Amino acid sequence: MVEPFTTERHERLRKEVRAFAEAEVAPLVPEMEASRTVQYELSRRIAEQGWIGVTIDTGHGGMGLGHLAKTVIIEELSRVSGAMGAMVQASQLGVAKIVHFGDEAQKRAWLPSIAAGGCLPTIAVTEPESGGHVLGMGTTAVRDGDDYILNGRKVFVGNSHVGDLHGVVVRTGPGSKGLSAFLVEADRPGFSLGEHVPSMGLHGFSFGELVFEDCRVPAANRLGEEGDGLPVAYSSSVLYGRANLAAVSLGIHQAIVDETLAYASERERYGRPLAELPNIKIKLGRMRSRLMTARIALYHAVHLLDHGMPCDAELMNAKLVNVETSLDSARDAMEVHAACGLFTDRPLERYVRDAQHIFAPAGTSDIQLLRLAEFGLGTAKGQWSEKLAAPFAPEYAAP
Repeated sequence: MVEPFTTERHERLRKEVRAFAEAEVAPLVPEMEASRTVQYELSRRIAEQGWIGVTIDTGHGGMGLGHLAKTVIIEELSRVSGAMGAMVQASQLGVAKIVHFGDEAQKRAWLPSIAAGGCLPTIAVTEPESGGHVLGMGTTAVRDGDDYILNGRKVFVGNSHVGDLHGVVVRTGPGSKGLSAFLVEADRPGFSLGEHVPSMGLHGFSFGELVFEDCRVPAANRLGEEGDGLPVAYSSSVLYGRANLAAVSLGIHQAIVDETLAYASERERYGRPLAELPNIKIKLGRMRSRLMTARIALYHAVHLLDHGMPCDAELMNAKLVNVETSLDSARDAMEVHAACGLFTDRPLERYVRDAQHIFAPAGTSDIQLLRLAEFGLGTAKGQWSEKLAAPFAPEYAAP
């Protein structure tokens, strides 16, 4: 069935990703959960499918299919493994900075390799002391001839330990105009990784620490001009991060609903399926309603983005709705499963843990609500979707 916003091309892509996820990713999930280690080989195998290049134009080796196609890819992977869906969404943040702020030489150097799966990019903004407060960052880049010397740390960097090319926003001067962005290869002297620390969920995904100690980076690796760092950080978060994370939540949400429907149908109480009890059926209906609403909110937002229409508020709302509804459905699912939901013989406890990880990145729900209120009050400061519009709709029909 074709969704209201998708074309036959999108649905063929969905079948392709779903088949790969079920055949290649699902069998590895038990080992991922048991080891809680970074999945280097699986991350590469997924990248080699070409899906990281879904928003890269065909002239630079990408699929050129846009944000709705990207959403479908992330959603279908996340339905099987939230960790691998998160891996793809984090790579897409790395794509964004080059697509929108890279010069032609940088695009030729990196985009074809990313599209072919030979390079996994990241974006690094958050710091230990300032958290998500972009203007509070303290990592510095000091000009030294034709180079910059970077010093400082970044944390919670998606794909930290599998990334080949880190897009790093650092301070080159005071104030909001004093942030700049650089492409830093993972093998540069002075660059290192903090120890991978397993977290509550998303086992197999890495979101760790980058360390810069007198790390020398050529000026040619700077994205845009000095002072363009704030737009790099904000636009990546608004245009890519919120939609990407909403897609991870949507995939996990779908998995929660599928698992709970199956459990309630096969589990018997007093000689009949649990699903026939009215209070259980109400919960199942509520979960299904939330899932439908969440998908429409996200597909609508990225549909607008692909058509080059202003949609910052819709993207914020998509992240808010998808995160909150997935967490609400996770609670209902745990109530339906009761004690059985606590054990690892069923996947629900993994879905519940994974869903929690999507709450904070690219702004918590409170942040989304504050920004939505600003749009309602007319005090929002412009729209990134207008400034960096890159319509993809004409290529939806690509074979």
